[in-house]
Amino acid sequence: MKQLNNQAIELSHFESLYPEDTRFNEIEKILSYIKEGNSVQLISLPGAGRLNLFGLLTYNTKVRLKHLGVNQKWFHFVYLNFSEVKEKSLNDITKFIFIGLLDSLRERKMTGDYEVINKIFKDCLEFNEPLVISSGLKKAIDFLAIEKELTIVFLFDRFETYVPSLTSEFFTNLKIIRNRAKYRFSCVFSLNRPLEDMIEPELMADFYEFIAGHIVYLPIFDKPGIDFRISYLEKVKNKKLDKKTINIILDLTAGHGKLTRICLEIALNNPAIQQSNNLTDLFLSQKNVLGALTEISKALNPSELKILQEKNPKNDHLENIGLLKNNEITIPLFAAFVKQIKTAKKIVSLAEISENLTSLEFKLLKFMIQNPDKILQREEIISTVWGEMKTTQGVTDQALDQLMSRLRKKIEDDPNSPIHLLTIKGRGFKFTS
Repeated sequence: MKQLNNQAIELSHFESLYPEDTRFNEIEKILSYIKEGNSVQLISLPGAGRLNLFGLLTYNTKVRLKHLGVNQKWFHFVYLNFSEVKEKSLNDITKFIFIGLLDSLRERKMTGDYEVINKIFKDCLEFNEPLVISSGLKKAIDFLAIEKELTIVFLFDRFETYVPSLTSEFFTNLKIIRNRAKYRFSCVFSLNRPLEDMIEPELMADFYEFIAGHIVYLPIFDKPGIDFRISYLEKVKNKKLDKKTINIILDLTAGHGKLTRICLEIALNNPAIQQSNNLTDLFLSQKNVLGALTEISKALNPSELKILQEKNPKNDHLENIGLLKNNEITIPLFAAFVKQIKTAKKIVSLAEISENLTSLEFKLLKFMIQNPDKILQREEIISTVWGEMKTTQGVTDQALDQLMSRLRKKIEDDPNSPIHLLTIKGRGFKFTS
């Protein structure tokens, strides 16, 4: 059977169809970090288009040529969806990255390179030892980056799902690879908020110099991408939407990728909708619209949800991700949705909130919940939360205060006036339900 060429392979992916100027500014910023040998964090609301941008880099030759010219052939992007391995061990993560690297080489028909890396991988699997597999991945990157002179870029999609399982060894391994490949290795972390706000600083200490301050916020609206999506949906459905309905949908969704697509599909499947005088209520009655809105709300902490319910909301993170502008919610559909929900007034179950907590935050909250209304001294908390360390001697009161502050931001309605995680001056902390 005749093998497909690179162009045919890329055309099998939807992102290859997008115009070359899609997400132009954001891709330029990301590539500016990559060219310097640095890594970057791509931050946005859920459904705003991080996956789409990764697809453009991985599968769209026109986009790569637009930004990199003929040098695009020296950049190799490896897409890795971390939601598939969110609770796996570091050894499993290494295998996952190895397999993703092999898949990327096979898809681009880099046959010779694929065979070399595949042999390294198979040799490592014979031993099935974590150190051997980790060493094999480093050897594979050495071959591609040093011998073949490719710039290898790992695209870590939905990385927030893996954050609760993160260890310092993960970043240590990335640093080792970076130190060997030098400027020909980078990572792009796709997240709903910066890593600095999600994990303890010491976790990424080894890799911090390559990622600190390198943040690209993805705007909600991208005109070339939305225009293409509208024309594509109309072509697939063999139906047309009038400009008035399209403009109303774009106004209600602010061009948010997932919300806009869902609303457009609803309108195309139900022509009568175009005659409706109240599309807001109509869309809010649709399960798939509510699902997308709920996904956005789950990416926010209780204090942020409370801020959105205030008269003149203001919050740096919400403004950075484009959800707030000029003290107003930018997505009218989400603003209507927020009015319908009530921020929880008491702590939900530990299982429900654990996905958004780091390992230390989880341990702290668990210990506090297990000792309700009891004043817990600082030494007692430090001994329990940091107990797996060889010694807790280096853990300062300041480290505990910072950890408590981050946890309050995630579970309290108002972190500055907590009602659950209370400070008892001169004595310690207390949890109240």
